[in-house]
Amino acid sequence: MRPVRVRTVAAAVAGLALLSGCGSAGGLESTGEAPSAVGPARLWPDLPPPSAAPYDYGEGETARIPGITVPGDDVHRLDPVTVAQAGLKARTNRDSGLDELPDATVRQIRACRTAPGDCPVLTPYHFDLTGDGRDELVLGIRMPERQLAVRAYRADDGVLTRIMSTVDAVISVELAGRDLILRAPSVISGYEYRTAWSWDDRQQAMLATRDEILRVPERRGERTAPTPSAPSSGTPTAPGPSESPTATGTPSAGPTATGTPSAGPTATGTPSAGGR
Repeated sequence: MRPVRVRTVAAAVAGLALLSGCGSAGGLESTGEAPSAVGPARLWPDLPPPSAAPYDYGEGETARIPGITVPGDDVHRLDPVTVAQAGLKARTNRDSGLDELPDATVRQIRACRTAPGDCPVLTPYHFDLTGDGRDELVLGIRMPERQLAVRAYRADDGVLTRIMSTVDAVISVELAGRDLILRAPSVISGYEYRTAWSWDDRQQAMLATRDEILRVPERRGERTAPTPSAPSSGTPTAPGPSESPTATGTPSAGPTATGTPSAGPTATGTPSAGGR
């Protein structure tokens, strides 16, 4: 396809000014033509259309939470443990399997009342993720191998629906505008994944709308340890503790307090479990 040349606005205005005799000192001056705009080139245009999506990452999957009613659609009244326990019986509108929790985590959730010290349900947060003026409920559930399940719930006409469910080895969970940002480590040293989950009106669910792998800026004074040329002998030591998942905003002080979203970053990126 032949490139299309586009003139800048400044150049066009400058040309008009010169034609009208207004090219006095201090006026607009032409900077010349802008670089040619080249459209995308399609590779292998004769490929047949795909028959189906190759993977199911659980995007757009929702589930009505049984046994939970939300008076006035106010999710602040909900107890997070009750929601997590009721969610164990929920049936999704699709069967991706990504909403399922390990057996050990399921047992811990069921025993939250009798063994609260081992309860994996974290302090809830409340944010308006859908833009309808009402807060949604955001839960985090600790899982084995330092994984974290992040789930979001929306109330509508007294019915509670899970609109997001993902699992990852997250570094942190943040709020940027109305997007939930999940940061996760990459196998490439000095890089991390970032996924932005955003509300989609058409799907009535949170979708992983932006997925990036980004270089992590090296902090001042920090240096990356050199990679050893050969593995050392002896008994291997256990890895040290990783950075605990964090979330921006103020967590709820009990089931009735609302979280205060903070100004989170706008850069985003990383799909849910199984996406990498």
